[in-house]
Amino acid sequence: MLYMIIGEDVANSLEKRMAVRPAHVERLKALQAAGRLILAGPNPAIDAADPGPAGFSGSLIVAEFDSLSDAQDWANADPYIEAGVYARVTIKPFKKVLPA
Repeated sequence: MLYMIIGEDVANSLEKRMAVRPAHVERLKALQAAGRLILAGPNPAIDAADPGPAGFSGSLIVAEFDSLSDAQDWANADPYIEAGVYARVTIKPFKKVLPA
C-alpha cells in the first residue's frame, strides 16, 4: 500500500537539513531502486523553486510499504529526524488515483 510521509521542519532548520541531506537522499534512492518510491521532495518556505536562505518548511514522500507500521519505522529512522530537522512527522495511507 502507498503511504504519504509528511515531515514538518522546525524553524531555522536549513543548516541541519543540508548537513544530513546526502544521507536522507540515499534512503530515498534505495526506495526508488526497489520500485517503491512514487515521489519525494521538499516544501520551500517561500513561493520560489529555490528559496535560498528562507529554506524549507517540510517534505513530502509518497512510497509503498507493507504496512503503516513499516512506513512509520522507515520514517522514524530518517536522518532528518535524528538531526532535529523535523518537528513532526505525519504518516497516512494514500490511494493514488491519477495519473493512472
